Amino acid sequence: MAREDAGARLSPRLGPLTPRERWRRARLQACSWLLTGVYRSAAAHPAVWRFTARRYHPALDRLAARHARLACAFAAVDVPAYRDFVRRTCARRPRRLADFPETSKQNYASVYDEASRCQEGRLHRPGVIVDESSGSTGKPYNWVRGPRELKGIYRNAAGYIELVFPGRRLFVINAYSMGAWATGTTTGAALARIAMVKNTGPDLDKIVDTLEHFGPGYDYIVAAYPPFLKHLVDRLDALGFPWKEYRIRGMVGGEGMTEALRDYLERRLEEVRSGYGASDLTIGMGAESAFTVWLRKRLAVDAELRRELLGEHEQRLPMIFHYNPLETYLEVNARGELLCTLTSKACLQPKLRYNVGDEALLHPLHRVRKIIRRDPQRWAECRRATGDEKMTLPLLFLFGRADSTISYMGANLYPQDVEYGLYEGNPYAADIARFCLSLEEQPDLESRPVVNIELREDADMDETAVARLARICRDGVRDHLAAVSRDFAASLKEDPAAGDLRVRVFGPGEGPFAGAGGLKNVYLVKDAPAADAGRHARAC
Repeated sequence: MAREDAGARLSPRLGPLTPRERWRRARLQACSWLLTGVYRSAAAHPAVWRFTARRYHPALDRLAARHARLACAFAAVDVPAYRDFVRRTCARRPRRLADFPETSKQNYASVYDEASRCQEGRLHRPGVIVDESSGSTGKPYNWVRGPRELKGIYRNAAGYIELVFPGRRLFVINAYSMGAWATGTTTGAALARIAMVKNTGPDLDKIVDTLEHFGPGYDYIVAAYPPFLKHLVDRLDALGFPWKEYRIRGMVGGEGMTEALRDYLERRLEEVRSGYGASDLTIGMGAESAFTVWLRKRLAVDAELRRELLGEHEQRLPMIFHYNPLETYLEVNARGELLCTLTSKACLQPKLRYNVGDEALLHPLHRVRKIIRRDPQRWAECRRATGDEKMTLPLLFLFGRADSTISYMGANLYPQDVEYGLYEGNPYAADIARFCLSLEEQPDLESRPVVNIELREDADMDETAVARLARICRDGVRDHLAAVSRDFAASLKEDPAAGDLRVRVFGPGEGPFAGAGGLKNVYLVKDAPAADAGRHARAC
């Protein structure tokens, strides 16, 4: 029976089960724990995790799908909120995985309270960690994880790091936020299993002091959001940091990263790898390898490969990750949105066919390799770039949030394409702190896209340099969009005025960047200020 709590959310209780339901619950629980135990044994140590990641076989996909269905079936009996949700949305008892309803922040997490979304409706227990995320409206959401669930996350993160970032003296500088967010605290705890860790948080001075104090005798890994990692590289450059004496690599997450930004960072860092996760679900759902980085770069220049893997008319360049279906079962619905089911019985608050709003494609690794092998030159290049990581897990092609676009002249403008234009070949790239997009209505009532740029605090630029920066950025973004977007290129041919992109350059913390934090960027703003809104605002 469901009741309303103080926050006007449903709080159903499990209530007494019928003998048939108890028998069904016992059977499902036994099967779920058995499979979870097998997976846990396969990842008991980072070395075992690496062995498993290199020997995943496509035949396991069917087992993973059955476990995902089992997780949904068990939750429909054992989790009060999901039991109520299934009864409200399904006319009859679901039997196939596809019969179970999709869940999301809007239709599930916002409707039911935290306790009712837990196994047996029990939230409070020792070792539970509460993380927080903020929705688009700014309303905080709380996500709970139990101790067994966290141990699994730690094992996976540690195994991945040792595979991708080998080193005898690993020293992780954890620059993620140390507040009530999953990424920061979880990353620190996970990597302490296999490395020395200092949780500096996003503090540039502390990181610089740490590198100088401990010196070049370590294999450093800086874990951070992509924009902050750029801030760090730019700060160290300004200080004349002796890069050649140090071995520093970057691990980023929390938002997408373009190859232009990766290339910029890898001028100084040995390599940069990205992970995929969500506060709603878990960190470390997907991770890059040398192969996925090579594949993404190849897709940018190989039209045939792009067509076969992404589709005839796809113009975006997705991020590409390996993922483990045995623990994180992924699907793509009819709208091209990613659905995730965490299959582990250790998951305190089960996530079942959960939709975070990301657009994606899924491909088995063997199919992708088969397509690559058709071209001997392409295959030889692939083998040279792969190195000895050789993960065999399937691939997630992630385009990002479905609503992260600006529509203009019949074309969709994506933040990642704009970032390419800002950083590729731009001599002023180091002076850019961040950017965001907006639409601005002109006096003639036509709307034009605006690229708003915030300068770094120590950017020493006069009026002439600011105007040159704005012009280079405008031309770079327009040229890149014309090269990658057929719709934008067609608009330019039909109407040259379509290339009239606007660039606004603001001083630190001014205009649309007033009050903005230094971690994750907000790439779309609805009401950006006009060109004279900040002391240092410049238009082009």
